Amino acid sequence: MNLSRSNFGKRAFTLVEVVVASAISALTITSSIYAYTLSAKRAEWSAYSLAAHSLAVQRLEQVRACKWDPTATPAVDQLVATNFQAQINMLDIPFKGTNIVYATNFTTITTLSTNPHLKMIQVDCRWPFMGRGIFTNTVVTYRTSDQ
Repeated sequence: MNLSRSNFGKRAFTLVEVVVASAISALTITSSIYAYTLSAKRAEWSAYSLAAHSLAVQRLEQVRACKWDPTATPAVDQLVATNFQAQINMLDIPFKGTNIVYATNFTTITTLSTNPHLKMIQVDCRWPFMGRGIFTNTVVTYRTSDQ
C-alpha cells in the first residue's frame, strides 16, 4: 500500500473532529439520562398526587354519608367540623421498608344557606414529596339536608 504524505491526511479524522464528536456524544447521553430521571420523578409525583386525591375523596365520602336533617323533630346535624378532625393516613403507594409517606386530611364544613339548607364541604389532603415541599390536593362539594 502506498501511503504518501498527500493522501495520509485525507483518510483519517483530525483530533478536533474526534473531540467534537465525543463532546456531542457525551452531551446526548447525559441529556438522555437526565430526561429519564426527570420523567421518573414526575411519574412518581403523579402517583403521590393520585394517592392523595384518593384519600381526599375517601374522606369526602365519609362526610357526605353523615346524617343532616334540620327539619326532623328533633333536628339532626352530624355534618359539623368537630366530627371530622384532622386525619393522618398512609398514601397508597408501593413502599418497602421505611419509605412510607403520610398525608393529612383537613376537613372544612361551611354553612352557605339556611333556606334552602346548603353546606360546602372541602377536604384538603397535604403530603410531602422528596424534600421538595408540601403539596395539597383539594376536593370540594356542596350538600343539602336529608330529604
